[in-house]
Amino acid sequence: MNKRPTKAEIRNELESQVRDFLEQGGSLEQVESGVSGRFDQNGPIKSNAIVFDEPKEGRTLLNDVVATIEARKHPEPVKKRPRRSAPKKKMIYDDFGEPLRWEWVEE
Repeated sequence: MNKRPTKAEIRNELESQVRDFLEQGGSLEQVESGVSGRFDQNGPIKSNAIVFDEPKEGRTLLNDVVATIEARKHPEPVKKRPRRSAPKKKMIYDDFGEPLRWEWVEE
């Protein structure tokens, strides 16, 4: 079983990769906090912006929905109708054990 690398080992590996990238002539660009995660790159999120400016909505009760789902999980047993037996073919033998004929018999 392979040993998972520790956070310190991962951090050291990333630092060495960045150092190698910079030594080969690469450059880094500084990005302001909050800009990289936005779809609209017009600037960082304002610290005084109100994110939740809509009024509080009432909650929707789901008791009926949950009860319906639970009822589906445990359905009531279906009452089965008694099965009507189909007539069966039966061989009729004579006194000496020889077959005489077939008869349809309901059991």
